[in-house]
Amino acid sequence: MTRGKVLSFGELLLRICPDGQGQWLQENRLPFYVGGAELNVATALALWGVPSAYLTALPENFVSEQLIGYMQERQIDTSPVVLQGDRVGLYYLPKGKDLKNAGVIYDRAGSAYADLKTGTINWDQVFEGVSWFHFSAICPAINQNVAEVCAEALQAAQERNIFVSLDLNYRAKLWKYGKDPVEVMPSLAVSCNLIMGNVWAANKMLGMPLEEELVQDIEKEKLLQHATLTSEAILKEFPKCKIVANTFRFDHGPQGIRYFTTLYTQGELHVSQEYVVDKILDKVGSGDCFMAGLIYGFYHQRSPQETLKFATAAAFKKLFIESDATTSTVAEIEETIQAYAK
Repeated sequence: MTRGKVLSFGELLLRICPDGQGQWLQENRLPFYVGGAELNVATALALWGVPSAYLTALPENFVSEQLIGYMQERQIDTSPVVLQGDRVGLYYLPKGKDLKNAGVIYDRAGSAYADLKTGTINWDQVFEGVSWFHFSAICPAINQNVAEVCAEALQAAQERNIFVSLDLNYRAKLWKYGKDPVEVMPSLAVSCNLIMGNVWAANKMLGMPLEEELVQDIEKEKLLQHATLTSEAILKEFPKCKIVANTFRFDHGPQGIRYFTTLYTQGELHVSQEYVVDKILDKVGSGDCFMAGLIYGFYHQRSPQETLKFATAAAFKKLFIESDATTSTVAEIEETIQAYAK
């Protein structure tokens, strides 16, 4: 694989974090973070020294100028950003909550990104010097037009032999335009070389079989068995895909987490070590950090097992960082691997 830039495509969002008790109203203070799944990936890669570019759409105003400056300070190439429309997407999520739960409130209808249409983006320009293209299932969840832009991007990437990764992020509060994920995602997954998610997302979004008896008790050995089944089903259904990653993250006590991951490639299931901890700080962006870790490992031609080890440690460390994107350096992640090595 030639090593050009990694281009991440998705919506930049501001995450607004009201506390559960309403203290923010008393203090006139509302914490927020710059986020968006694919920007979290781009931010991590840039921090880790991988040439990272980001494609989104933002309105032409001073807020966008500041956001672009913020990304550039983090060494992200923002030249692909499309300037159009009137607003930046927002979402509200109390601290420590999970994006998959009912607590998330989206305020992104009519955003600059949601108004993207095919024929707007100059793919020749955008893909100049790019060897890897990353997007997530959040993009086509927004509306039919954005789903079509994703298809257009994948067509352009294929024509240029660009490696494509897909994160099967499932957001139940999106997908409101009359289509189920399984009607949209398979036609996009056909173009992808690396697919990451979990056995439930693969079922919901790609129609892969879900064996209830293997997942009901969340026993590790049965889940690993299912990871193999799901991975093999994906590789069979989508021949372009050569690598499938699965994450398993479960609550552990009131505030803790149990976390392990798998990577299936060339007929072999690689399994990470298991991280168990009693208290975490922030669940947001951990999966994005795992995805970035996979890209980092494969970009540097590390072995599947080494890549999985790095990506899992990076994602685990993210659980203790209060922001959407990681701030952990490669050295800090390597230290975590050593500290938890069994």
